Amino acid sequence: MVLALSIPERLTRARSDLRMGVPVVLSGAGAAALVVSVEALDQARLADLRGFGTPVLAITERRATTLKARAYDGDLARIVPPSDANLGWLRSVADPADDLRMPMKGPLQSLREGPADLARAAIALAKAAHLLPAALMVPVQNGMALAAEHGLTFLVLEDIAPVLALLPPMAEVVSARVPLIASSAGRVHVFRPEDGGDEHYAIEIGRPNRSQPVLARLHSACFTGDVIGSLKCDCGPQLRAALAQMGEEGAGVLLYLNQEGRGIGLANKMRAYSLQDQGFDTVEANHRLGFEDDERDFRLGADILRKLGFSSARLLTNNPKKVAMMESCGLQVTERVPMRVGETPENRDYLATKVAKSGHLP
Repeated sequence: MVLALSIPERLTRARSDLRMGVPVVLSGAGAAALVVSVEALDQARLADLRGFGTPVLAITERRATTLKARAYDGDLARIVPPSDANLGWLRSVADPADDLRMPMKGPLQSLREGPADLARAAIALAKAAHLLPAALMVPVQNGMALAAEHGLTFLVLEDIAPVLALLPPMAEVVSARVPLIASSAGRVHVFRPEDGGDEHYAIEIGRPNRSQPVLARLHSACFTGDVIGSLKCDCGPQLRAALAQMGEEGAGVLLYLNQEGRGIGLANKMRAYSLQDQGFDTVEANHRLGFEDDERDFRLGADILRKLGFSSARLLTNNPKKVAMMESCGLQVTERVPMRVGETPENRDYLATKVAKSGHLP
């Protein structure tokens, strides 16, 4: 039926529902559960959810380690909240903002029996929605009927798993000439994924020869560094230096990917900054929030370059992971061009941590 929602469309709706605090229904392996983001949950809805059964709180192994909870499922832990746990308790487990002031949340009881597939999918959806990776789950019977009765989005694990693993197909929407400080011969290409996610941009300088390796940079969006001049990172100087170098050489492509905060979103990035003010480095802050130190997907860059007609690149980066990801996607990196700009007293420790813990080259 033409009007029926596709799986990517259902996933997009589910992400929006979670951001608004609306439950979705996940089903698979003979089980089903109501799932809601802890971050967006309110007291009234928590009371309604409890009417359907006993909730379980799914958090990542990174967050569980911080809380000294057992992650029997390897990459995640399913926490059994106390019977009298209120919204404040749930949020204190999900959000590390007050960990130093109130370090003891438990002892926390983790489930070790039964499959964790629903919990894994719930956390993946929360991450995709740029929410804290913590989901409250209530096991239910006949999830499809429950979703239909209450007008909730219904997702089947077997259907969504392949889609979650794939890069959403992207298509160029439009391109236009934009004279830039770096070069009057600038052109901006806008690419839009079919799943309704964030658009990504390619800034083309000059007329790069498609038969030769193009000077390219994968630049992740950084509102704080690129727009308002934050001194906590080197993103703004790297952006301007990359464009300037392309202008000097007369050709290049800067890929501006909307993956703020290494893929965790601006709100979570600000949470990480707040934790850094408490004395944690950038990797420790991400882990306390429940994220990996880098959640970005650099396959986006390779896909856009291929769509622009390039098969090889000279990559402006200090991050070997970008090189490896591009090459794994079939785009040859003939040269890694170092980027050494933007160090300040405010970001010196941050840059050192990227070298020591994230594999960046000095």
